[in-house]
Amino acid sequence: MLIPSYLKPGDTIGIISTARKISKSELKPAIKLFEDWGLNVVTGKNIFNSCNQFAGNDEERASDLQDMLDNDDIKAIICARGGYGTVRIVDLINFNNFINKPKWLIGYSDITVLHSHIQNLGVETLHAIMPVNINKASAYAIETLRKALFGEDLKYEVKANIFNRTGEANGTITGGNLSVLYSIAGSRSEVDFKDKILFLEDLDEYLYHIERMLINLKRRGIFRQISGLIIGGMTEMHDNTIPFGNDAYEIINDIVSDYNYPVCYNFPAGHIDDNRALILGRDISLKVGISNSVINF
Repeated sequence: MLIPSYLKPGDTIGIISTARKISKSELKPAIKLFEDWGLNVVTGKNIFNSCNQFAGNDEERASDLQDMLDNDDIKAIICARGGYGTVRIVDLINFNNFINKPKWLIGYSDITVLHSHIQNLGVETLHAIMPVNINKASAYAIETLRKALFGEDLKYEVKANIFNRTGEANGTITGGNLSVLYSIAGSRSEVDFKDKILFLEDLDEYLYHIERMLINLKRRGIFRQISGLIIGGMTEMHDNTIPFGNDAYEIINDIVSDYNYPVCYNFPAGHIDDNRALILGRDISLKVGISNSVINF
C-alpha cells in the first residue's frame, strides 16, 4: 500500500463535503484547529452550496473532490461531514493523478465509500473525526488525528469487553460503517476481505437491520475470510415495539461464533465523541487479551 506523505507545518489541508450540506459556522472550529497545527486551510469552491440535503448537486461535490485530488499544493483532504451522498459521486472521479501523487483522505461514516474505493487503488486513508465533530470530539480523538497526519506512532490499548474473543492477528485493516459497506457490496468499490482485519461501526439503525447486514456478510463468506474483527461504536440503535431480543454486540457475537479469530469489542471509533484515528489499508497487529486489547499501527 502507498503511504501518503505525512504533513508538516506550512502544508495545506483542503476541506470539502462529498455528502450532506455544511455551514461556515460549523467549519470555524476545525479551521482554527488546523491553523493552530501550523497548517494552511482551503475549502472547496462549492462546499457551502445546497441541493436538498446535499452540499451542492453531484457534479458540484464531485468537482470539489476532483480539484482537491488534482491540486499538488494540497497535501490532505478532509471531508467536512458524512450523512449520505458520497456513493453518488465516486464513479465521477478520476483518481489517476491521486494514485501518482497520493495524499491523505480523511473522514468516516459515509466516507467509508472513499476509504474502500481508494484502498482498492493501493493507497492508505484515514478514518477519523471530521470538522463537524470538532466541538464535541474528545481531546484524545483530536490528538490521534494530528498524530496520524504528522506521522507519529499510533498504538491503542483498550479495556476488555465481556464479548471479546482472545487471540492475536496480523493483517491489513479495512472497513468502516457497516451500512455503507453493505451498500457497496458487489461494486468496484468493495475491497477483497481475504486475511484482512475488519473494523465495523454503525449509527441509528434498527437491530434487526444490523443482523440482516451481518448475515449478508456471513453468507458472502466475508467473516470466513478475515483474520480478525474490531467492533467500534454501535450507537443509538433502535428496536421495534416487539423487541428484537439481542443488542448489537450480542447479534455480532452470535454471527461470528463459528470462527476462531480474535474479536475486539467496544473499540473507541465510530459515531462517538472519542472517535480515534485508524489508518485504513495499513498492516496492523491485533492482540486481544484477558484484560485489554492492543492495536499497533
